[in-house]
Amino acid sequence: MSRFSGRARRAERGQGLVEFTLVMPIFLILLAGMLEFGLAFSDRLTMGNATREGARIGAAMATGNDTSCSGDPGGVDTTVIASVQNILKSGGSDVNLSRITNIRIYKATSSGVPAAGKVNTWTYTPGSGPDADPDTGVEILDFSPSSTGWAACTRVNTTGSADSLAVSITYVYHLQTPLAGLLTLVGGNQAATIPIVDTTIMALNPT
Repeated sequence: MSRFSGRARRAERGQGLVEFTLVMPIFLILLAGMLEFGLAFSDRLTMGNATREGARIGAAMATGNDTSCSGDPGGVDTTVIASVQNILKSGGSDVNLSRITNIRIYKATSSGVPAAGKVNTWTYTPGSGPDADPDTGVEILDFSPSSTGWAACTRVNTTGSADSLAVSITYVYHLQTPLAGLLTLVGGNQAATIPIVDTTIMALNPT
């Protein structure tokens, strides 16, 4: 009887080891997935703060009080991008600027989509963007305008018919845990990335 019980206990231990071996990889994948979600969500929160700050600045500056439509009248868009960049580069931010596809400032329609032709696009150009400090100081941005379709001086900020300004960031998050290697092995490099877009829309402050 005792001999039989000893064999049973050894069999149970062996079965438990097999079950542990089968379950552990699944557990580790789930753990890595939760960690990746947390990291990506942190970047999304930072991007949300950045687009809100940019839209708030853009709404407050409105037309920039400049009647000239040459370049960036009143420095409105430069100031918007500077405020966005300051959030993205602030302490605690893990957003990799080089993975930002573009930052767009555009006139939003009532449904929130860009109005035709009313989009200004800025792309990552580290250390070679415009100077965001209008005074004697220097604050070179890491983004430069690549296309301009909505000059600040053409924006409408009259009471009752103010334009809606949107600031949007398109970002490609790269997985950082060992899960990235597994997904790359299965589906290629693109499988280990997550595209993230965050947009904030605000009506221009009326005159």
